[in-house]
Amino acid sequence: MYQHTTHRRVTYAETDQMGYLYYGRYAEYYEVGRVELIRSLGFSYRDLETQHGIWLPVVSLESRYLRPARYDDLITIKTEVRTLPDTHITFHCALHNEAGKLLNSGRIRLCFFEAATKKVVPMPGFLADALSLYW
Repeated sequence: MYQHTTHRRVTYAETDQMGYLYYGRYAEYYEVGRVELIRSLGFSYRDLETQHGIWLPVVSLESRYLRPARYDDLITIKTEVRTLPDTHITFHCALHNEAGKLLNSGRIRLCFFEAATKKVVPMPGFLADALSLYW
């Protein structure tokens, strides 16, 4: 398993009339988590796309809402890859508030998609090499 933790503060623009993080914004927090997880392995999403011709489209997303995140809360985003990917990669996300309470959890599945051929392909070797160290 590989995991990474990052933080993000809830902005006013992300909240609803009650001052809660709008439910549709949680997917953006998941994205921050997975982008930073990839970066922590020494790569960037931009590099995957521009240098390697690999896109990572989302094929499914699940989200479980337990408690609200509020305006100006500092959110801890914990992201895990629990199984070694093949043609797909699944990220498990957990969002906690500053008190450590679990606010939300989610699971996002993406595929490795080769831009040139428009086909799903196996995980690139350089990414497999980086992740395989954790299994």
